[in-house]
Order: sequence, then C-alpha cells, then structure tokens
Amino acid sequence: MSRKMHTAIVALAGCWLGICVGPGLSGNDSGGIIPYSPDNRAIARDWAFQHCGAYGKVPYHFVVYAKYGQYISFSCRFPRYRYHY
Repeated sequence: MSRKMHTAIVALAGCWLGICVGPGLSGNDSGGIIPYSPDNRAIARDWAFQHCGAYGKVPYHFVVYAKYGQYISFSCRFPRYRYHY
C-alpha cells in the first residue's frame, strides 16, 4: 500500500471516529472549535453552550478569528458558583 493511500485511510478512519474537523463544531470536554463564517458566528455561543452543557460545564474565553479558513474557539469549565439546594 502506498504512503498516500495509507494517509488517506487513516484520515478517513479518524473522521469516522469523530476526531476530525468537520463542517460543524469539533471538541471535547475541555473546549472546541467552530469553522468561521458569518452564519457560524451568529450561532457559535448557542453551539458552545450546548456542547459544554453536555459535560456539566459552561463555555468560557471565546476567541474569534474573523477570516474564512479560521476558527471560533472556546474552552469549557465548571461554573464558578454552584447552587446547593
């Protein structure tokens, strides 16, 4: 098998497992990235809250590189104040 073919197979396998950058949000429990576009910028906070909320965290520290081909990045952290009932 050629080296190029091997690289393509590994890349496709990684995307199949969900560890590649796709058209939407990519990330884990510590944060994520969203490809920049004006449409994505408008909904980035909603996506980040949904993503971090799945881990019981809130999004923090948004960074927006406002050029096509760049990313909107954020980190997830536990809320500073927790309510105890």
